[in-house]
Amino acid sequence: MKLTYIGGPTALLEIGGLRILTDPTFDPAGGEYRAPSYSLHKTQGPAVRLDALGRVDVVLLSHDHHFDNLDTSGRELLARVDTVLTTRAAAERLGTPAQGLSPWESHDLALPDGSVLRVTAAPARHGPVGGDRGPVVGFVLHRPGESKRAIYFSGDTVWYEGVAEVARAFRVDVALLYMGAARVAVAGPAPLTFTAAEGVLAARAFESATIVPLHFEGWAHFSETRRDIAREFEAAGLQHRLHWLAPGVPEELLASRADEPRDS
Repeated sequence: MKLTYIGGPTALLEIGGLRILTDPTFDPAGGEYRAPSYSLHKTQGPAVRLDALGRVDVVLLSHDHHFDNLDTSGRELLARVDTVLTTRAAAERLGTPAQGLSPWESHDLALPDGSVLRVTAAPARHGPVGGDRGPVVGFVLHRPGESKRAIYFSGDTVWYEGVAEVARAFRVDVALLYMGAARVAVAGPAPLTFTAAEGVLAARAFESATIVPLHFEGWAHFSETRRDIAREFEAAGLQHRLHWLAPGVPEELLASRADEPRDS
């Protein structure tokens, strides 16, 4: 897998000749996005401009109803992509080419070599019990019949039983976790994405996975920084499991070695 971090929740995965984009956000920095009860402020632009991105075959869209996961430029991109996988509610709003998946439903993608990459929708809860800002979905990418070798993309979720179920169902080699402990006043004080401490819980559950933080910067509503995340993982003795991506730099990302120590 080759992975390029573009900014916020947006990353480009290149797998077997297929180019897969997560939650597209390509507007420049400085934008304010107003909703009836809150506003979001974008503080960083993309490391790769949309006009320099090249072909996109598939978009994995965790949800469409928050600007920090689908901004104006990202929404325009969707019309030029053959396959957009998202929640059922988002697919109804977006129309073609969006396809809705409920948790644990799958969609098969044909790779250029004739093999198949299966995308399984993963449960996600965008906030505390009773304060979910969803519906949201995550995704697991794996080969059919190889549930023990997988890539997990969390989408906007906190740590809860649904994420633990994913960890039990798949041997995840790479976990792309939305962190930063996003908070907005209208939702109260509870975080809406992984806190650093919850990231440690996820790392322990996905016990052989390389942990790649995404969506922890670039917007004003994040309450924890890269330093907070690194400090929490170091305190847990899991700093060797964290992998930070340089914005805009394509990187061959290998799975953690099977002989690495297992964390309890």
